[in-house]
Amino acid sequence: MNYLVPGYLTPYVLGGSVAVVAAVLFGLQRALKLAKWPTRDRRQAFWGGTVLLVAWFLVAESLSRAGFFQGAPSVVPTIQYGLLLPVIVGVALFWLWPALRRVVEAVPQEWIVSVQVYRALGLIFLVLYAGGHIPGVFAWPAGVGDVMIGLLAPLVGMAYARRSPNAAGLVRAWNLLGISDLIVAVTTGFLTSPSRLQMLAFDAPNQLISAFPLVMIPVFLVPLSVLLHLASLNKLRRAETGVSRQLLTSPRS
Repeated sequence: MNYLVPGYLTPYVLGGSVAVVAAVLFGLQRALKLAKWPTRDRRQAFWGGTVLLVAWFLVAESLSRAGFFQGAPSVVPTIQYGLLLPVIVGVALFWLWPALRRVVEAVPQEWIVSVQVYRALGLIFLVLYAGGHIPGVFAWPAGVGDVMIGLLAPLVGMAYARRSPNAAGLVRAWNLLGISDLIVAVTTGFLTSPSRLQMLAFDAPNQLISAFPLVMIPVFLVPLSVLLHLASLNKLRRAETGVSRQLLTSPRS
C-alpha cells in the first residue's frame, strides 16, 4: 500500500472543501434575500453563519495539518472527535439558538438537498483505490455510495421543488440513504485505518484517511453532510406536521 500523498490530493480536497463552503454561504445569502427579512436581521444571520462555518473549516484544517487525527497501530483514534463534536455542537445550537432555527426555516428544502451534490467528490476514494493508496473494503462502499448520493441530490431537490408525486417520501428516503452511506463509510474507515480499533485491511491499512488532506473529508465534509441531512429531515417533519394541523383545523364541506 502506497502511503505517499498523491500530488493531486491536496488541491482536490481543499479546493473542494472551499467550494462547498462557498456554495453553502451563497445559498444562505440567496435564501435570506428571498425571505425578505429586515436588512439588519439578514446581515446578522449571514455573517453569523459565515463566521461559524469558516471558523469550523479553519479549525479542522489546522488540526488536520498538525496531525491531530493521524492514526497509528498502538494508539486510540482521535478522528471521532472531529466527526462527532461538530454534529453535537450543531444540534445543540439548533435547539438552543432560535435565530439559527429561523435561518434553517428560511432555506428552501430543495436547496438543502441539492447542495449535497458535492458528495460526488467521493469519487476520489475510487481514484485512490485504483492508484493503490487505500484499501478496496473502504474505497468501494464509500466511493460508490457518495457518488450515488451526490448525483441523486439535485434530482431529488428538483422533484421536491416541482411538488412531484411522493416528493416528501423521496426526500426522506434520500436522507436516510445518505446517512446510511455515511455510517458505512465511517465504520469501514475506522476498521481499516491504523489504530487499536483496526479489524480489517491489515495487509494494506488505510493510512491516508486520517492524514492531511484526506482527513478533511471525515472531520469537515462528513459532519457537514450529517447536519444537512438532519436539517432536511427536520424541515420535512415540520412541513408535514403543518399540513396535518391544517387538515385537522379546516372546515369540512
